[in-house]
Amino acid sequence: MLEEEAGWVKQSESIPKAPLHTDKEYSTMVFTSPSHSLRLKYMSLGVLVLQTTSLVLTMRYSRTLQEDGPRYLASSAVVSAEVLKILVCILLVFRETNFSVQAMNQLLKEEIVKKPAETMKLAIPAGIYTLQNNLLYVALSNLDAATYQVTYQLKILTTALFTVSMLGKRLGLYQWLALLFLMAGVTLVQWPTESGEESEQKDLSAGSQFVGLMAVLMACVSSGFAGVYFEKILKETKQSVWLRNIQLGVFGFMFGLAGMIVYDGQRVRESGMFQGYNTITYTVVVLQALGGLVVAVVIKYADNILKGFATSVSIITSAVISYFLLEDFNPTGLFFLGSLLVIAATFLYGYERKPVSVNAIKV
Repeated sequence: MLEEEAGWVKQSESIPKAPLHTDKEYSTMVFTSPSHSLRLKYMSLGVLVLQTTSLVLTMRYSRTLQEDGPRYLASSAVVSAEVLKILVCILLVFRETNFSVQAMNQLLKEEIVKKPAETMKLAIPAGIYTLQNNLLYVALSNLDAATYQVTYQLKILTTALFTVSMLGKRLGLYQWLALLFLMAGVTLVQWPTESGEESEQKDLSAGSQFVGLMAVLMACVSSGFAGVYFEKILKETKQSVWLRNIQLGVFGFMFGLAGMIVYDGQRVRESGMFQGYNTITYTVVVLQALGGLVVAVVIKYADNILKGFATSVSIITSAVISYFLLEDFNPTGLFFLGSLLVIAATFLYGYERKPVSVNAIKV
């Protein structure tokens, strides 16, 4: 597809099509310059790093904060984030329709209600994303942070495999080497020290470790499949990213609400859906909702594997912030070695061999 090969971004405003141009020629005319697309790609990746880093730090703090009363429900936080994401996307669609309520309602009716087949395509990734979000809470409740973060990086490899199998994208030798370097680098960065590992392992039973490990592995597979499936839908559609996220959010809300009723229904009836909420909890919800939107932009204008690299960089950033601000992290030689591998992998993945010039091979 032309959009995937050139990496260009479609303009949000519709432009009348000249009768003498073919559809392919017209599609080329309404794209912005490649340099603008490149800036947008790396800007979205930078925002994703910032959002992921903030989410990791605040979520860990919220799950370990000791307060009186019940702790907030993970299923409730997932549902709240989906609602907030839907509201933000509606506002963005409202802006794209020149702040016209009638035009927005007409657009939503035409693209969602009158196209049920297209809308139902989003039910699959929405259900998987909802399952994945809840699995991560299960994993964090049963595994120490180092084991969780190292294991969860397997999603980069699963994403690459699904990208090759579902999108037909071919990865070159340098990209496969970059994936191997990335896995090795992140593993070294998150490699636990003996003292930290032993102290945490005492608090974790073998059964809970197995549950946490299975949760992470399932989340890795679901993340890879859902991300590539959503990427395929986004890059084959003419709808805006925000409109697609409304569809995704509606299904995510329904699946999340059903899960909350099934697993936490009794606790919700006793203490309410928003039990244990505080400022930190609301911050986590906002960052989760923002993360869903940023990821959608990254998938639209970059790809899932680059999204995985951004997540890996955010892990290193989190460790640095923990050292300088929270003062609960002591970097080791393995940390610096792993950081170098991750940085090298990032550059290696984006490296493209230039074709040999015809003039260069002339005798």
